Amino acid sequence: MELPSFLSLPERGGKPRTHGITHVLDKGRALESMRSILTEHAAHIDIWKFGWGTSYLDTRLREKLALLTAAGVRGCLGGTLLEIAWMQGRGRECLDWAERVGFGCVEVSRGVAPMSVSDKHELLRAAAGRFLVLSEVGCKDPDRALTPGQWTDEVAGDLAAGARWVIAEGRESGTVGIYRGDGSLREDIVAAVVRGADVARVLFEAPRKDQQAWLIRRFGPEVNLANVPSDEALAVETLRLGLRADTCARTRDRLPV
Repeated sequence: MELPSFLSLPERGGKPRTHGITHVLDKGRALESMRSILTEHAAHIDIWKFGWGTSYLDTRLREKLALLTAAGVRGCLGGTLLEIAWMQGRGRECLDWAERVGFGCVEVSRGVAPMSVSDKHELLRAAAGRFLVLSEVGCKDPDRALTPGQWTDEVAGDLAAGARWVIAEGRESGTVGIYRGDGSLREDIVAAVVRGADVARVLFEAPRKDQQAWLIRRFGPEVNLANVPSDEALAVETLRLGLRADTCARTRDRLPV
């Protein structure tokens, strides 16, 4: 079906995108459900992350990765699985396996492992020679919160070590990292993150609509959003384009072009 074109909307870059990225989180979706989402909405999805250790248990993983490749969507190994492998002294084995099954993208994080920043950078450099690497900054435990200065330094250091983009932690709950326990944005931490990198190099985890809308209002429709529920990519695109009440102030006064 041909889409309408009578509205004046913000410009959106085409794929493959370097910014304005929508990164979705797969919590264990069935293959046919994934196929349905990609058939309808692949144009609005850039990265598909297999959360936690789901990929390690998924008997149809190779089929899913092939489906993503055909749809022009990057499949990404979740960082928690690599952290667990690292804690068991099997980080290299995990990367070997990820390459063998067809991942082209991996996340390197230290959200649960007792990993120093230098350890993380060593793992990141090992991965960067073989994969497109997303690093993640921030802790999943709210009692281990980083200071603003630590956020800035780690973001900048991860990019220098070879990360293509840096993910700002928020978890699938949107209640840690760049968020308070009630899900509201910690604006001082967001500012610290973008002091460490151009905003185009940062993916903000934003699983909730109010969080997505805040980031779009703050940084514009081409902000990178991560941990979007895998069936909500189209809804997020409407937020980006001002086709939803939360962001329509961006489009209500636009003149026809």
